[in-house]
Amino acid sequence: MVFSRLLPQNIRFSALFTSQALNAVQTAEALVDLLQAYQDLPTKVQRLRDLEHEGDRLSRETLNVLAESFIVPFDREDILELNTHLDDLVDDLEEAGRKFLLFRVEQPVPQALQIAQVALGQARLIAQAMPLIEKLSQGTELAGLMTQVRTLEDEADRLGDEVQLTLYDAVTDVRGMIDAMRMGEIVGLLEQATDQAQRVAATVESILLKNA
Repeated sequence: MVFSRLLPQNIRFSALFTSQALNAVQTAEALVDLLQAYQDLPTKVQRLRDLEHEGDRLSRETLNVLAESFIVPFDREDILELNTHLDDLVDDLEEAGRKFLLFRVEQPVPQALQIAQVALGQARLIAQAMPLIEKLSQGTELAGLMTQVRTLEDEADRLGDEVQLTLYDAVTDVRGMIDAMRMGEIVGLLEQATDQAQRVAATVESILLKNA
């Protein structure tokens, strides 16, 4: 379906998506804080878990609003995709942070913080974009923000490749191998979070294209 200018629109979706994006910003900020001051992990991981639970609540609320809405501002499939990717972005950030604690990581690789900072940059751009999601007149600004999200994802890929190139260089025993594998898993989750942000960008671009 396409935008109708003759019928009343449900305006709650941009507000809900904005709330989800701001929650993603807070989650990324909490993860960056965990990595910048690598101490008191149980408290910091609990903060991440609380934010992930709030993300789940917002996601459910969005689905409930969608189920109750006869008229929606853009395709239902795009609303569902946007909701899923925003929720998954928070999930991946939380899981990465939790695994630093579960795996008893003594010292993260420096790229972990750098990728988390990339995810934070993406989340902030998305939070700027979500209030505009129902304003087609600002499509150029929306498209520009999403291009920046994609560019940051390329930087995350570069950092991830950098980790993979050197991850096993200093491994000399089984314990070292296990630690390297676990760090590789965490870095993969961080990269996956930046991928989710890129999927948000792709969905927004799809909305713009369909309603141009």
